[in-house]
Amino acid sequence: MPQSATDLLLEILKQIGAGNAVTLVSLEAEVTTQQASDLLNVSRPYLVGLIDNGTLPARMVGNQRRLPLKAVLDYKVDTQAKRRLALDDMSALHQEMGLE
Repeated sequence: MPQSATDLLLEILKQIGAGNAVTLVSLEAEVTTQQASDLLNVSRPYLVGLIDNGTLPARMVGNQRRLPLKAVLDYKVDTQAKRRLALDDMSALHQEMGLE
């Protein structure tokens, strides 16, 4: 068995053991705007704004938008990293100013 498959199975078992639900979905999958907004924990209108300003890609299926799941997950990781960096910067500034 490839090491990547073993690592994936171990992570799945770890998450299940911690009481978390696990779902396997192809990264090639597409999600609706409601599913994407749920994944990102934002409102659907905010998500539509991200699509309209080009931040997230989407295609039309009839009169509904579909987003690549991989793009949504990449956006989530990127925004979490930016938030973490901003909080680290604020914490460093707080310490520099001697605030408790």
